[in-house]
Amino acid sequence: MTLMNEPVNREQQKKKYCRFKKNGIKYIDYKDANFLLKFVNDQGKILPSRITGTSQKYQKKVAKAIKRARHIALLPYVTDSLK
Repeated sequence: MTLMNEPVNREQQKKKYCRFKKNGIKYIDYKDANFLLKFVNDQGKILPSRITGTSQKYQKKVAKAIKRARHIALLPYVTDSLK
């Protein structure tokens, strides 16, 4: 018999980390569309930091880079299937 309210095992969940802090990346290049696609979902929306694990400082830089790439047509604003 299993209980409906079983606690979630925290050890099984993968620890989120900021890839920018870990790798020492200081500048996010808006011209690198392939890298920025990792932070955009299939519909073209920017993924939140709670999903990607990016810190607040770099999440703002990622959002600004994605918006700049959209402005000069390196990334689409909206799409049906991006990846």
